[in-house]
Amino acid sequence: MVNSTQLGSMVANNTDTANTETAEKNEKKRVLSLLRRRSPLADPRQQMAHLNAVDLDGLPQAGNFEKTIASMGHPALKPAQLDIFQINIGKLCNMTCRHCHVDSGPDRTQENMNRVTLEACLQALDQTTATTVDITGGAPEMNPHFRYLVDECVKRGKQVIDRCNLTVLLLPGLTDLPQWLADRGVEVVCSLPHYRQRNTDAQRGDGTYEKSIAALHRLNDAGYGQGDPQRRLTLVSNPVGAFLAGNQGKAEQEWKQGLQRNHGVRFDRLIALNNMPISRYLEWLEDSGNLQRYLEILVNAFNPATLDGLMCRNTLSIGWDGRIFDCDFNQMLDLEARYPDGRPLNIHDFQPEAFVQRDIVTGRHCYGCTAGAGSSCGGAIES
Repeated sequence: MVNSTQLGSMVANNTDTANTETAEKNEKKRVLSLLRRRSPLADPRQQMAHLNAVDLDGLPQAGNFEKTIASMGHPALKPAQLDIFQINIGKLCNMTCRHCHVDSGPDRTQENMNRVTLEACLQALDQTTATTVDITGGAPEMNPHFRYLVDECVKRGKQVIDRCNLTVLLLPGLTDLPQWLADRGVEVVCSLPHYRQRNTDAQRGDGTYEKSIAALHRLNDAGYGQGDPQRRLTLVSNPVGAFLAGNQGKAEQEWKQGLQRNHGVRFDRLIALNNMPISRYLEWLEDSGNLQRYLEILVNAFNPATLDGLMCRNTLSIGWDGRIFDCDFNQMLDLEARYPDGRPLNIHDFQPEAFVQRDIVTGRHCYGCTAGAGSSCGGAIES
């Protein structure tokens, strides 16, 4: 027979074991990608199924994005003139952030754009009207062809954007990048969830904020953030929670004051993005019980004034393997852009005349870009 003392010890041991297992599970989620953990959500089809399974029947158009835009006079979204040539050159990253819609991380070593595909991107770029090349990842700087790509785009007179997580600039072999990028007039667009440490570390891991500030100082030392249009430093903020991005203009003033006062850091502009309910952010929404509420927020905040400025209308998004998408989010959901005859687009056989005739692929996740002031790779769509 088990006495009360033994029973109490057994309960305590079981509780300790459960707490340890929970902690280990949470730590695994923090440092490993969905793919590495073999999570069902690593499959884009599962992500779409989870989104479409949420009951939104009581909301406008029952949360059907296609019906919503049709009621606004848009039977389908059509492309405008192409301005931004966005290249995702890989999912390899030195970080594994909780909100990452790419599911990038140190374990995503296979999904890295090779030189052949990169050359095909450059050949396609020469056939378009794009003025800006937006290089993203993962941490794009970790692709071995990153510097070659930047130099080739600069030679072509394109405005180049490097989407940087900041901490990558502290890695061995990459510490010279701030000055290297400055010498080429590359705009650096940096992820920083908040100008306060607690909020940033909560989303991106302990110690991230301190490293980010150190990287920002290096960028400032290279001439970034001083008002020079050839050395523009842009910060990107994502909400730390299940709510929409705040007013971008007001937030920029607050951030500039806070970073300058507390750290002596300067930057040129802030762009505020809504979190997209896909990939690891979708996992967090489900784990925290916020998925239903967040989708309701997005649908109820639909803003028809954002439709003309959606990034999918003036952007071409290329995956690390050469497949073409209407936007970075569609890329992560495997929703390939298609020619009018139904063929999927690929950079290796790019046909610009047919490309402009396509219909843009949409889904329930698109409410993330049309909620409130809207959200795009360039920040809020409506001020």
